[in-house]
Amino acid sequence: MDKLNGETVETDVVVIGSGATGMAAALTAAEGGAKVVLLEKMGHTGGTSNFPEGMFAVESEMQRRQYIGISRDDAFKMIMDYSHWRANPRVVRAFVNESAATISWLQRLGVEFDGPMAIFPDGPRTWHLLKGPDKARSSVMMNTLIVRLREKGIDIRLRTPAKELIKEACPGKGQSGGNSVTGVIAETQGRTLRVKGKAVIIGSGGYANNKEWIKKYTGFDLDVNLFPIMNVDKTGDGIRMAWEAGAAEEGMGVLMTMRIGPLLGPGLKTMGQIESAGFQPNLFVTQQGVRYFDEGCLTNFSFDGASISRVKEGYSYAIFDEAAKREWIAEGTVTSAGMIVPPGTRLTDFEGEWRQAVEQGNQNLFEANSIEELATKIGVKPEVLRATLDEYNGFCEKGHDDLFAKDPKYLQPLRGPGFYAVRCWRVFLSTIGGIKINDRMEVVDKEEDPIPGLYAGGMDAGGVYGDSYDVYATGGALGFAFNSGRIAGRNALKYIGK
Repeated sequence: MDKLNGETVETDVVVIGSGATGMAAALTAAEGGAKVVLLEKMGHTGGTSNFPEGMFAVESEMQRRQYIGISRDDAFKMIMDYSHWRANPRVVRAFVNESAATISWLQRLGVEFDGPMAIFPDGPRTWHLLKGPDKARSSVMMNTLIVRLREKGIDIRLRTPAKELIKEACPGKGQSGGNSVTGVIAETQGRTLRVKGKAVIIGSGGYANNKEWIKKYTGFDLDVNLFPIMNVDKTGDGIRMAWEAGAAEEGMGVLMTMRIGPLLGPGLKTMGQIESAGFQPNLFVTQQGVRYFDEGCLTNFSFDGASISRVKEGYSYAIFDEAAKREWIAEGTVTSAGMIVPPGTRLTDFEGEWRQAVEQGNQNLFEANSIEELATKIGVKPEVLRATLDEYNGFCEKGHDDLFAKDPKYLQPLRGPGFYAVRCWRVFLSTIGGIKINDRMEVVDKEEDPIPGLYAGGMDAGGVYGDSYDVYATGGALGFAFNSGRIAGRNALKYIGK
């Protein structure tokens, strides 16, 4: 950067990003007596941490009061086994061990929780659901934390994107010598801001909106066959800056994928009642008209996301009939992915939403009097879709899915008259990786030596996952964001001598 005509600020700790990772890091450092500057690219705080419903923890006070027996050892083994031990075991252990204390810390700050609960039938009850109105649970939490940031005197700089890390030579410092990180060069109102500090913590939220990196590391085309949701201007700035400072790479290309529909079209509410149709365990088919997934597994959205990642078009169809629709309206839904529209919700607004969407020209909703007519409307060979439906209904009649062993309780035949299809798209909630760290959240180089003064956590850090997000550790993304931020803040305090 050459516009060094701006402001220079001196502080102890610089935090990049004001999501859960950045807020936790900033508050932890400030609680330890450090002076903190928090840089935020956007015009508001919170980032994608304004959207999750809950967070992971084990051995919390809430769990103990409800006799929920999952232990730290259980959770550690569950996460490591799920990743086939591709995850960094020391990072995972640090995260798991910190999780209960983080729930208590948040409660002391004024954050309230419901639960703990599972996100799918008989799943681990690790999900500490945030208390608040539907679709705004996390916003309530983040607004509470903003008050605490201000009470601690943390210097929050909005619309101030970090551009470059300040590095200084420090021969002999750290295991490998070389450079230490001593601040950040940012930009605000077209002018350069130099923030000189003793440590920097990166929590900028990943690279979900970086088309070039998504193509390079995942092979998908952003906004064509892969869609980010609840992400804005996440271009990987923190990851890039860490790499430029010598950080090793870990976890690039790992996404928190799922399948959502109808995604596109005017006038649709995200997670509205129409979308609930895509989360019911009926019949899912590809553009070729064949089944590709055990629909009963859809409540584990990582499984659902992984399965649609194999579908070349990037979308599939959820097919149901008039009887299924009437049952959802009268008696309630069977399953859900989250608590915005929980299982058992009566879809009393479904038909109104459907009609409104159709009138507004939504291209992802289809209805017909017969399965052959529906096939024509979605561009599938009628004889293929008829054969798929007949086979599926045969499985339902005998109570056993010979193809994918779907749980018999979800085997309900689709007979019409009246058939519907919702086109469901491959989406992702976040990228999850990029910067290699150790269990102290120190950024490490290719020799795995810490880069003095540099820390990272949340979606920017690799090592917590293998090749996909782990829904068994429900709430893990928000949980790791908070826990990694706290661990980074605590170790930054030690580094600067506080």
